[in-house]
Amino acid sequence: MHSPFAQTFFHGTKADLKIGDYISPGFQCNYADRKLSHVYVAATLTAAIWGAELAQGDGKQRIYLVEATGEIEDDPNVTDKKFPGNPTRSYRSVHPFRVIGEVASWVAHTPEQVKAMQDGLEKLREQGLNHIID
Repeated sequence: MHSPFAQTFFHGTKADLKIGDYISPGFQCNYADRKLSHVYVAATLTAAIWGAELAQGDGKQRIYLVEATGEIEDDPNVTDKKFPGNPTRSYRSVHPFRVIGEVASWVAHTPEQVKAMQDGLEKLREQGLNHIID
């Protein structure tokens, strides 16, 4: 049976977007100095908060509500490597996601938690283990 409601996802970033904008593949990655062929989203607010907090750049941390415009798949960077079964509900698509809203209020991690995560990511970079399966 058809549902009038589309599945929505979260996208954490520092990009300044408006309702109706599209987040498309080929733009700068939030975490690495490269462009990606997928757009990454999550069905959990927790994962999106990390996305916003760890995004590169000086912009305001933002979390957008987005809906898919095409097929999505599990994010292999998380589900195959760290969390089998996709408990983080992390996904990606080669199709754009349309911005349908913005989360106005959310609880950030502590500065110590963010620093610990950044240090862990830096250690992976130093070890050459920060490869993104794109």
